[in-house]
Amino acid sequence: MKRVLTIAGSDCSGGAGIQADIKTMSAHGVFAMSVIVSVVAENTSRVIDIQDVTPDMIEKQMDAIYEDIGTDAVKVGMLSTPQCMRAVAKKLTEYRPENIVIDPVMYAKNGCPLMDPRSIDTFKSVVLPLADLLTPNIPEAEEITGMKIETIDDMKAAALKIHEMGCRAVLVKGGHYIGDASDVLFDGETFHFFTTKRIHTKNTHGTGCTLSSAIASNLANGCTMAEAVRRGKNYVTMAIEHALELGKGCGPTNHFYDLYQNGLKTL
Repeated sequence: MKRVLTIAGSDCSGGAGIQADIKTMSAHGVFAMSVIVSVVAENTSRVIDIQDVTPDMIEKQMDAIYEDIGTDAVKVGMLSTPQCMRAVAKKLTEYRPENIVIDPVMYAKNGCPLMDPRSIDTFKSVVLPLADLLTPNIPEAEEITGMKIETIDDMKAAALKIHEMGCRAVLVKGGHYIGDASDVLFDGETFHFFTTKRIHTKNTHGTGCTLSSAIASNLANGCTMAEAVRRGKNYVTMAIEHALELGKGCGPTNHFYDLYQNGLKTL
């Protein structure tokens, strides 16, 4: 069984963060592990508070994983402070795992900030260059590049600009773009485009976490980057199509719908 690690914040309401990552990885038939960097008191409507884990404890969690089980892929999500970022980057540099997928989580689905704005420069200089794939949505890509993104050509330009900052590949997600849900992947050489019909629902809590975890799981299972993204996008689209009417705000997606209906698929 392939091994996939998520390094992220914990969402007590179960729709995003570590909880969404583990559900997604389990639905892909890989062994899911976690390093918790922040405990987030949140629900479908708001973020109440964040308590960060100490950098020392973050490093020790990562040591525990790599001295024993190891990984075939790593997904990195919410990193709220420069200290947290440096601790994660230190250990990723030390252990040099394959297939690092980094989701630059800056805001919850309800708009509440999850990354200290003063941390953006540290993220760009310390964390971003470690990514085999970076998966920003349009607001995050705008924050990273300083660009205004309104068209597919803008998404392509942003992907190129982010790639020049040091990551191996970039997926700019178009869920915030008007029209169909179109994502642009630049793999370092070629652009790939992925489009699905937009699903009109408010229940999209944790979709970014879910997509990046699905891509990491597919990479661990041996897919190429473009194929891992294609499969990941199909998976998150399915989860949104069958999203759950839970909570008073942006409800969670249905991570196990296809698994329950059709059983586990293999490559």
